[in-house]
Amino acid sequence: MESQRKLKGLFSLGFGIYLVITLVGLTADLFTKHWIFQTLGMPGEYKLATEPALHAVHWIVPDIFGFQTSLNPGALFGLGAGMTTFLITVSLIFLAGIAACVALWAWRSWLLSAILGMFTAGICGNLYDRLGWHGLIYPDWHPAAGQPIYAVRDWILCMIGTFPWPNFNIADALLVCGVTMLLLHELLRNENREQNGALTENLSAND
Repeated sequence: MESQRKLKGLFSLGFGIYLVITLVGLTADLFTKHWIFQTLGMPGEYKLATEPALHAVHWIVPDIFGFQTSLNPGALFGLGAGMTTFLITVSLIFLAGIAACVALWAWRSWLLSAILGMFTAGICGNLYDRLGWHGLIYPDWHPAAGQPIYAVRDWILCMIGTFPWPNFNIADALLVCGVTMLLLHELLRNENREQNGALTENLSAND
């Protein structure tokens, strides 16, 4: 009975961490997308403005880091452009897999719960855009004027020398951070296993 109570407590804590990371990450992603697009306008809109530099890029660190709106109809780096239905289906499959992982791992590791929260927030943030729930439509000057936009809103611009890294958003950052943390977690766990195994062998040899 006592062990069941402890297990339930661990699961509740792990699930709580997962839920907080998911909600905070998703809220931050959707809020910043909305605010940036309201402030800087649609991609290409600055071409028709009287002050193009005002809307093209809002530099935080000149020529290194700034904000610029763009629309990505694909996945990472624009791959899979035009395959919206496929990307939505893949996102839903991943979310189902994450739900299963939360049920299995939430009581085992708080770190894994946080990582799964990052994955969920990142996937849901971009899925929201791919479903067109942001409500954006193409402006009058666009060839597809008046049609709803089914694309991810990106706005963070980083320059690597003179090369502009593909624009991204907080959802993308959460996914990349989640993958990085998961890989580091697995590497450290494997190292600990090897060290424990070597220690066990040494103790057995001494006996």
